[in-house]
This record gives sequence, C-alpha cells and structure tokens, in this order.
Amino acid sequence: MRPETDPLTLEEHLQLSREIRAARVRMRELCDVVVGAYGPNNRAAFIFLRVLDDMDRLCQNLQAQVSEDYPGPDVEHLYV
Repeated sequence: MRPETDPLTLEEHLQLSREIRAARVRMRELCDVVVGAYGPNNRAAFIFLRVLDDMDRLCQNLQAQVSEDYPGPDVEHLYV
C-alpha cells in the first residue's frame, strides 16, 4: 500500500499553475517555430505537438486534483 501524502497547499498550486502556464506558452511558441520550419509531418514537430497534448492532459489532471483538494470557485480555472 502506498502511504498517504500531504496535498499541495493552495499557494503551491497557485505557483505551480503560473509556472505551467508560462511553460505552455513557451512550448507553443517553440512548437510553432519547428512546425513552421519543417512542417507538421516532421518527427520533431510531431513530438512537440505530442508534448503540448500531454501538457494539456497534465493541466486537466491537476485541475481535477486542486478542485478535489480545495473545492470552490477560487480554483475553478487554475490550470485550465
């Protein structure tokens, strides 16, 4: 059995969401450069697009977690 862990604090979620949003913006910019240069069928461009999809999935999961940890309107759109 996995031992229980302490959830992130609301402040930690706020900081994490800011960092992830900034990383998503930067990754999208870099993806646009690579896709623009090599096209969407290029292997590197394809991986960039997958990473962006995975980051979106991560944000959805983190949003579900923060909503469970701290229910209420203050966290409704923290990650998404």
